[in-house]
Amino acid sequence: MVMFLFLVIALAVVVAAVTLAVVGGGESDGPLPDVTPERLQDPLPPDRPVNRADIDSLRFPLTARGYRMADVDDALSRLGAELAERDARIADLESALAGAQAAAHVSMEKPEHGHGEQR
Repeated sequence: MVMFLFLVIALAVVVAAVTLAVVGGGESDGPLPDVTPERLQDPLPPDRPVNRADIDSLRFPLTARGYRMADVDDALSRLGAELAERDARIADLESALAGAQAAAHVSMEKPEHGHGEQR
């Protein structure tokens, strides 16, 4: 019986200590102050295209539930826009190359008139 009473008192002391630790023991001036959220330290460069080193050095700050969604969304939309721009540029260059190759092929098949040719 004495052991049971000792365990109940010990449990009450532990619960009181945890409650005071969570709520605050009255030593502070109130609840914890609001902290400004951590922001991305080295964002992607706005003045030039993104390169491999920029992506390798990109680190998102952690929050209580993972990463800040706004930072990740901004980086992904920037990368998506640059990839779409590069894809369009590659398509334009491939089209121009195909046109130049077709024109070169046609000009090689047609003999030129006028140089040393007699009628």
